[in-house]
Amino acid sequence: MQRASLCCIVVLLALLACGTGPGPDQAPFGDFDPTTTLWYAQPADKWENSLPVGNGRLGAMVFGKTDEERIQFNEETYWSGGPYSQTVKAGHKALPEIQRLIFAGEYQKAHKQFGRNLMGYPVEQMKYQSFGDVLLKFSAAGAVTDYSHRLDLKQALVTTTYHQNGIQFKREVLVTPLDQVIVVRLTADKPGQISCVVNLRGYRNQAHSNYATDYFRMDGYGRDGLMLQGKSADYLGVEGKLRYYGRLKAVPEGGRMRVDDTDLIIQDADTLTLFIAAATNFVNYRDVSGDAEVRVEAVFEALRNKDYNRIKQEHIRAHQQLFDRVSLNLGTTPDSYAPTDERRKNYDGRSDPNLAALCFQYGRYMLISSSRPGTQPANLQGIWNKDMNPSWDSKYTTNINTEMNNWPAEVGNLSECGLPLFQMIRDLSDQGSDVAKEHYGARGWVFHQNTDIWRVAAPMDGPDWGAFNAGGAWLCTHLWEHYLYTGDKKFLREFYPILKECVEFFLDFLVEHPEYGWLVTNPSTSPENFPDWPGNDTFYDEVCGWMSPGTTICTGSTIDMQLLRDLFSYVVEAAGILEVDRDFRQEVLAIRERLAPMQIGKNGDLQEWLEDWGQKENSHRHISHLYGLFPGNQISLRRTPELAVGCRVVLEQRGLEGNGWSSAWKMGCWARLQNPEKAMDNFHYYIQHYTFDSLYAICSRTLQVDGLFGVSAAVAEMLVQSHENELYLLPALPVPWNSGEVKGLRARGGFELEMIWEESRISSALIRSILGKTCRLRVRQPVEVTSEGQSVPIVTTPDGLISFETEPGRIYSIKPQRQR
Repeated sequence: MQRASLCCIVVLLALLACGTGPGPDQAPFGDFDPTTTLWYAQPADKWENSLPVGNGRLGAMVFGKTDEERIQFNEETYWSGGPYSQTVKAGHKALPEIQRLIFAGEYQKAHKQFGRNLMGYPVEQMKYQSFGDVLLKFSAAGAVTDYSHRLDLKQALVTTTYHQNGIQFKREVLVTPLDQVIVVRLTADKPGQISCVVNLRGYRNQAHSNYATDYFRMDGYGRDGLMLQGKSADYLGVEGKLRYYGRLKAVPEGGRMRVDDTDLIIQDADTLTLFIAAATNFVNYRDVSGDAEVRVEAVFEALRNKDYNRIKQEHIRAHQQLFDRVSLNLGTTPDSYAPTDERRKNYDGRSDPNLAALCFQYGRYMLISSSRPGTQPANLQGIWNKDMNPSWDSKYTTNINTEMNNWPAEVGNLSECGLPLFQMIRDLSDQGSDVAKEHYGARGWVFHQNTDIWRVAAPMDGPDWGAFNAGGAWLCTHLWEHYLYTGDKKFLREFYPILKECVEFFLDFLVEHPEYGWLVTNPSTSPENFPDWPGNDTFYDEVCGWMSPGTTICTGSTIDMQLLRDLFSYVVEAAGILEVDRDFRQEVLAIRERLAPMQIGKNGDLQEWLEDWGQKENSHRHISHLYGLFPGNQISLRRTPELAVGCRVVLEQRGLEGNGWSSAWKMGCWARLQNPEKAMDNFHYYIQHYTFDSLYAICSRTLQVDGLFGVSAAVAEMLVQSHENELYLLPALPVPWNSGEVKGLRARGGFELEMIWEESRISSALIRSILGKTCRLRVRQPVEVTSEGQSVPIVTTPDGLISFETEPGRIYSIKPQRQR
């Protein structure tokens, strides 16, 4: 450890002697790129600080220990329960009375009736589960020096190296998307030095004996392996229908190997490679007829005659086909080469610009690792979870978290990684149509605040959370965003019925407000925030069995109206592009015009509710009514300046506190308001208060991935914005990033961007047109446009917006206008 620290100090002194570090076009100092590397001078002290690898289906957390290594792993389809429904038949019969109570201001009475008649049953949902641990107990003892534990984002590889007893040991861990297996490789710089006992251990739910009907068995497998098999837990009356199977195979070079019950014993090997495969019988949310053991055996059969080096190189190539599409350099300093935990602790908002670049790339890496075509979308913890009773069940929470998980997909040039979310939306429309019919007496489909792998869609947990019925509408905005970035008309035609049926639900559900005449949702909530209206006092909630601080139930919350305004607009535009449903378009447009408008309250803030209420919690983590600013596009500094000021008042009032995903959301909002200093204040606070040393985001002391994904998207939003039918370059560039370079960001309209800037001004930019659309460009300096050495005619508006026609596949060069 001491030698590692000394080496770090020597490197830093050398960097200080050289100045502030390389420019955007120079290679970084040291033996690694600080924008794509996390490294530590000691093993992880807890699971939250271990390093993640994954292939979308399998995920592993690597501790990097030298006495007994632990690699905890997950398989994305291992959940409690089995196929089930929460739909309550004929619940809609109580809806008119609930709506009457809400319009009469009897919100707590409405809350009670909602709980009795419209809540799904069971009230809660299923849990994402941990699959197992691989443990390696090493025979070697003695002092450890020169220790390094590293995650290379470019290679999707965790590497642990150290010296012990004069021997250099090295471990590599990867999860290949091609061979569908976790691989652990152990080597030493002298022969015969690898001796260890390997165990493959399962998990059981010990905390809840009333439903701990899960079980597992651990056994040896032949002369070279271990196996783990078991059953998922029954929960909430839902039978555990999943069967799972995992197998570990050891391939040593030299030495001796034997299996003794559940111990795999390696002695005096030169190298050791472990392959871990895992599967369940899950086919889809309705079908569990698969065979986990057959699936695992197929993985090992496909691995025949493949050595480690080939598997590793093929894995790296597959990963880099996605990851290498984008690079970002915001400026390297000596601090950039410190161990990542020290980088985090020492960061002051200015000292290490490339820490933001690392977070940006880490978000992209995590999305690649947890959400690939053919897998499930990333849940609250991605695909990494050590608990049988994880916080919030590690499900899909759709009042911000699931959506935020997918924010980096399009702008980060990872469009394919959004496909699992789109499939989930399709799945949700199944039970969602039953819920629409039975709970609301409506056509179409509806989805609320949470779901699990079984794609249930009814209100859950309690009225304060479950009454948010615009979750499906929010998810549908991602379908439209995908079209805006890709121009994929086949995709739009495929998903148009899903969009249309979501609109049909709200056409039936919206009701006229008896006082204002606007069309509103009723019941409604502004997610998880308790309004401070007179009489919204603490009461005992019979659904949750707790003293509730009040009720969140209301009518026509601002986020509901914003989401529906977007949803209706997108469906109308989609129908026009596809040349279908002319009469339906007109109906939707007429209804959209009657939606309750956004309003400015007495304190100058954008109102969160239809009425000008305060909030019971001063610095609430949710800023739901700012959806219209970000990620939506209804509030703009240029188009709606009064509403933009109202958003600024809200952000100032909410401050920096919240949690990881809240900081990320505020970063994005401040970027849209073109206030880079405030965006950086939130990034700095996020790093200091809402990240583990592993740079995983924190939500109420729990590891979650949403904040990391949100920060990744917010960093991109500070560099380029395309939501207003234009490419705005460097719209919110903070002073610490005054020089930098980015390659590969995507923009709406089908453009890919590369740019270099110095002293906060564009030096050069390249725009690749994918779809051949008109490019509208906003830059805070005069520029000229060329393509293939020829000047491109441009049209400039009085406010400085320039536009030019493009051709598909052609690249357009943007440079500062030369002095004439």
